[in-house]
Amino acid sequence: FGSSRCQTLTRPCPLILRSVSMPAAAAADLIWECVKGNNSFIRKSPNMPVMSAEPGNLCGLSSFKFSGLANKKVLDLSVKKTGQKETIVLTTRSKKASKGQHPGYMLVESGVKKNAKKGLAQVAKATGAFYRRDLQELAEKKYAKVKTSLKKKKVVVKSRRAAK
Repeated sequence: FGSSRCQTLTRPCPLILRSVSMPAAAAADLIWECVKGNNSFIRKSPNMPVMSAEPGNLCGLSSFKFSGLANKKVLDLSVKKTGQKETIVLTTRSKKASKGQHPGYMLVESGVKKNAKKGLAQVAKATGAFYRRDLQELAEKKYAKVKTSLKKKKVVVKSRRAAK
């Protein structure tokens, strides 16, 4: 009695053993057609182009070329502040196909050097010959702008004891 009952409980269920096939990811053009009119990242203002605040959007413009949602290959440069320290972050899409299914794990952030020569080399390597060569020049310009934005103005204190 006891042994036959244990066998039925420990026998693997046939539903668990079946392989589950993942659905194929939608085409980038189809995703763009779905999100270009309405999404939570769009910022509209009168007499201005439609802007986008999505992660992975290099220029902040709402267009297919720069979209971080629709493109398979994403590129962005931004500043991340942790406490007092500010770092330049390069955002790309994960190379693993499984992470593309999960929006939280889809983007990969990596730090960029603040030294101009080394930082530009990192940006050039990230865009590479096969990644997003069309965005390399824009990424280098944005790197320079982000780098200058990190510079703080030196406060000049005037002495109250100065000669009158």
